Amino acid sequence: MNRFAIMLVPILLASTSATAKNRDSDGDTANTLTHGMAQMTLHVGATTQDDVLQTFGAPNITTLDAAGQEVWVYDRQATVTSSGSSGFSIGMLLGAAGSGVGGAGGLGFGSSKSRSSQTQRTMTLIIKFSADKKVSDFKSRSSSF
Repeated sequence: MNRFAIMLVPILLASTSATAKNRDSDGDTANTLTHGMAQMTLHVGATTQDDVLQTFGAPNITTLDAAGQEVWVYDRQATVTSSGSSGFSIGMLLGAAGSGVGGAGGLGFGSSKSRSSQTQRTMTLIIKFSADKKVSDFKSRSSSF
């Protein structure tokens, strides 16, 4: 008995991936020091030093101004890295069998693309405290390049 079989198997694979990491100068992935967090957290006459420490951590610099008010300075730098890739591949598998004779062959091709970008971001927050250890004034500045 003579048997002959041909198998045609198309294969299509596509993939995409993207990752973004935000690391500050200490290597931490979470960075809560932003304009939005400063505006939401700091309230003149209400927010205490303990509240600030819990939200933003320890300041980079502490000093006294000319009027004797305690001043905390937060200066953070972050590197934002984004990368991604996409691609596809197509393949076909051919096979034949019969009377003890077998054969196979294949054909395939594909394409892939990758990209990455890196930006630097800085944020400086200056907070002044009154004698009762509550926020009396604050200013923030950020840049991105």
